[in-house]
Amino acid sequence: MRIGTPLSPSATRVMLLGAGELGKEVVIELQRYGVEVIAVDRYENAPGQQVAHRSHVVAMTDPAALRAVIELERPDFIVPEIEAIATEVLAEVEAAGKAICIPTARAAQLTMNREGIRRLAAEELGLPTSPYAFASSEAELAAAIEGGIGFPCFVKPVMSSSGKGQSYLTGPQDIAGAWAYALAGGRVEKALVIVEGRIDFDYEITQLTVRAPGLSGEIETRFCAPIGHRQVKGDYVESWQPQAMSEKALAAARDIAGKITQALGGRGIFGVELFVKGDQVWFSEVSPRPHDTGLVTLVTQYQSEFALHARAILGLPVSVDLLSPGASAVIYGGMDARGIAFEGLDEALRVPGTEVRLFGKPESFERRRMGVALARGADAAEARARAGEAAGKVKPVKVD
Repeated sequence: MRIGTPLSPSATRVMLLGAGELGKEVVIELQRYGVEVIAVDRYENAPGQQVAHRSHVVAMTDPAALRAVIELERPDFIVPEIEAIATEVLAEVEAAGKAICIPTARAAQLTMNREGIRRLAAEELGLPTSPYAFASSEAELAAAIEGGIGFPCFVKPVMSSSGKGQSYLTGPQDIAGAWAYALAGGRVEKALVIVEGRIDFDYEITQLTVRAPGLSGEIETRFCAPIGHRQVKGDYVESWQPQAMSEKALAAARDIAGKITQALGGRGIFGVELFVKGDQVWFSEVSPRPHDTGLVTLVTQYQSEFALHARAILGLPVSVDLLSPGASAVIYGGMDARGIAFEGLDEALRVPGTEVRLFGKPESFERRRMGVALARGADAAEARARAGEAAGKVKPVKVD
């Protein structure tokens, strides 16, 4: 692998499609290797745009607009960091040999919506999943639930992120509201939802899985220590690593993660979400990019998920070794306002073993993730307590 000098004719150029807090960390890691980074997002001053060499504001679901920015910048690598992308353009660019799409254009197409990835996992690979059905109207949704899915169940847009548009239904009275909320929360105007039966699980994990060159130069699959996490309305609020689990469950989790990531192909980091009950494991979702629960790896691993992704993109060796047990806790905006400030950072950092990341998002919402507290500990329990305490000391305030 040859890497050039940024802002010169020899530059190795990486274009990120999506430049939120996860993309920001990827930009930083790529720049450690002298990569020239272009950050593209749907709004100005996204976190990753603030640290990239150049940035563009583009409606990435518009094929013509996406094609134009790719032709303008001519990147060596294109790295999707969100789901809402005109993936047919990535397929065209990849087929023409104009750029390498990470992990592949096909993987981006399959994982951009829950229909493609669920059909791959359950129907092609035979992986264990919750019972599910797809519906394109409120009537179809009601019929799917009454026809076998049953209550309680979950309804989600086929394409969304961070829990947007997801509902938990306990009875027929919830169907109309769930349908409307799913349509409002989807990333594209597509009237299609997935309804999933509820699995009686003990806990959820993210099995970070990285595909990168091994000693032989061939692509190999490696697994990070499992990450436990807690969600509220589909959005993660805290995560910790490692999650304790039986050897049989861990082996099953890695078997599932290995099969789905091999089927998607390419190289890079994948966040495979799984449900676990005792020794049983079910596939939930997969993201072919860094995962929000994996923010914890900034303090737990020698190479964070972002460093792993950057190395894999560039074809460099990786290590998934654990440094210390740790945890993360989300810091919310707490208000709808632009250009807010934060107080209590000094108090948060007085909690032993802690770090704080404020993402620099230009606009705050009540439940928008604006930062994260990170903590190490003797074990995951101590780290969770420290991260939660630190997050609680950081106070968003409105600026007059």
